Amino acid sequence: MIDKESQVSLNEGSITSQLDNLNDFEREPVPLSRTKGFKDFLALVAGEHIAGTEFVIGPLFVLHGVSATAVILGLLIGNILAVVSWTLFCAPLAVKTRLTLFYLLEKIAGRKLVSLFNAISGLQSTVFAAFMAIVAAGGIVLMTGLPNQSFSQMQPSHFSWILLIIVLMVLITFISISGIDWVTKFARVTTPWLPWIFLASGIAVLPQLGVHSLSDFWQAANTKIWTGVPAAGMKHFNIWHIIFFSWLANTALHIGLQDTFIYRYAKRSWYGIASFGGMFIGHFMAWIASGILCAAAIQVGIADPTPAQVAMIGAGIAGGICVIIAGWTTANPSLYRAGLAVQGIFPNVKRWKITLLLGIGATVLGFFPGVVSKLDSFLAVFALIAAPVGAVAFMDVYMFPKLGLQQNYSYNNKGKTNWAAGLSWVISITLSYLVFVWLELDFFFFMAIPGWIIAAISYVLLSKVMQQKNEQADILIRVR
Repeated sequence: MIDKESQVSLNEGSITSQLDNLNDFEREPVPLSRTKGFKDFLALVAGEHIAGTEFVIGPLFVLHGVSATAVILGLLIGNILAVVSWTLFCAPLAVKTRLTLFYLLEKIAGRKLVSLFNAISGLQSTVFAAFMAIVAAGGIVLMTGLPNQSFSQMQPSHFSWILLIIVLMVLITFISISGIDWVTKFARVTTPWLPWIFLASGIAVLPQLGVHSLSDFWQAANTKIWTGVPAAGMKHFNIWHIIFFSWLANTALHIGLQDTFIYRYAKRSWYGIASFGGMFIGHFMAWIASGILCAAAIQVGIADPTPAQVAMIGAGIAGGICVIIAGWTTANPSLYRAGLAVQGIFPNVKRWKITLLLGIGATVLGFFPGVVSKLDSFLAVFALIAAPVGAVAFMDVYMFPKLGLQQNYSYNNKGKTNWAAGLSWVISITLSYLVFVWLELDFFFFMAIPGWIIAAISYVLLSKVMQQKNEQADILIRVR
């Protein structure tokens, strides 16, 4: 007979063994037998981009004094460009290599060099998961009557907030460590109804703003919602700010190529078009709806509304649930991505163990709700960091064979560090920042595309010089 203590030990061993045996192909190509259909990607991408932060970003446009015309046209153009970026850059490369960006970069640049980027990427994704947990927790607080927690306040105001973040992050971490299949299943179950809550809540408050027919909408949009007048202390945004924000808020994922972790499972490269669901439902529609809700909140005297307050003004309890689920569905892939990134630094450690530790870190960060107020700055800085890395990988995969340059330099040279890749990254970030300061720009997102182009050109030129020197050195060695 097995005593109770032995049985517990066996059970624990069984759980850890199952987790150890999870294979998400972190360091090998995804086989065709494990690829997923288009519906999976539509749910997964929409689930990540129909997020609780939409109730943060939409109001930003209102508070920054964007005009109604600038919002509509800017979001239309910017989100089309984002879909094009996923469809023509990220998804085709992911299907071609079937690798995560993190392992592909290791083959290109070498373990030592890529570890720095992996650490930054892991930190970014972990922080974003914490953002989402904070947003979801705000919905629970408002619905349950727990002590209110202002997102403009950095320190938690009550111990119940800490307990709530712990519970949420336990659930998020569990799904994230369970692998891409669990992340996908959760998205497929929760995503389909979220867009309707955004749409219904926006429509519901229109009468409060004087809109009783379609003919009333445009006048209210210009006079009560997107008035063109920024709130006190806020910079004025124009159409260019909206275009670049909606296009490049997800720079790290599309032209930065981090979403290769999703699209390496795609059967076809055109599955990148699934990003349309995330951009035009999760961003275009949701940002407009949340902007309308923000205007309604300001009208009733809520000067600094939380995402849950914005959602519940229009949809009541359903709006609060929407914020909770939307935050959760975005946190899952964010923490999963963080685990993949950091595992690139420690390839001999199981992904689930790394993800568990990162989940603990995200939990601690979630104790401080004020970090959400830094969301736009956080996204802008990481866009500039991530864009050059995507350029390096893209040029190595697609252009190097045409230019007669060696691909996967580190992999083909016994792990040698590819300094051309590292220097390109540094040059791109440095020049982009100097241009940003020189032109006295007010929006960091403006520099992501120049940064990508600078990195692409630098990497080709520096690689040509480096590889020619290596060839000459090899010839001298053979002659001797």
